[in-house]
Amino acid sequence: MTALLIRDLRLAIRAGGGFGLGLAFFLILVVLVPFSVGPQSALLASIAPGVLWLGALLACLLSLDRLLALDFEDGTLDVLATAPLPLEAALAVKALAHWITTGLPLVLAAPVLGILLSLPAGGYGWLVLSLLLGTPALSMIGTFGAALTVGIKRGGLLMSLLVLPLYVPTLIFGAEAARRGAALMDAQTPLVLLAGISLGAVALLPFAAAAALRMTIR
Repeated sequence: MTALLIRDLRLAIRAGGGFGLGLAFFLILVVLVPFSVGPQSALLASIAPGVLWLGALLACLLSLDRLLALDFEDGTLDVLATAPLPLEAALAVKALAHWITTGLPLVLAAPVLGILLSLPAGGYGWLVLSLLLGTPALSMIGTFGAALTVGIKRGGLLMSLLVLPLYVPTLIFGAEAARRGAALMDAQTPLVLLAGISLGAVALLPFAAAAALRMTIR
């Protein structure tokens, strides 16, 4: 499992489609928002948690079409399907590699980009905590979507249509937790629900993704 994780991390860094592309998209989105809604600090502060969470979600979505496609094309998935390592564990490792190269950099960059949106000082910690709890679910749900569409030619659009509705609960509770934290309100409830979504995704979706992938390989 460690060797597979290191391999996926190296491939993501060499290909440049992981954290580099996601961070660039995240930065562009946050920079463009003040131009579209105006420079009013109060307005930007009120929408900052939602904009940052939406940007992180879309940035994670960008690299999903390459999560399993390259391994499918070169036959690596066939090897993983017959390897001693369970396919469920291999897909969980791939989701972890995606989170390390995409989700984690977004978590670290979010407070810096929050300055551009006039995020209230009390909201930075809650924003980081909500992203830490929520982005693993984004990577795991994305892995499931990639497994469903890996055998389809030009399946990136279809995967987005499948994955985006599944992202909605994570987006709602993540943005709400960050918004409540920025407003100095109790954010415990949305954070607990967000953690529950991530734990449920990590516990269940590797099995669903493996089942879908076995059907595609056969």
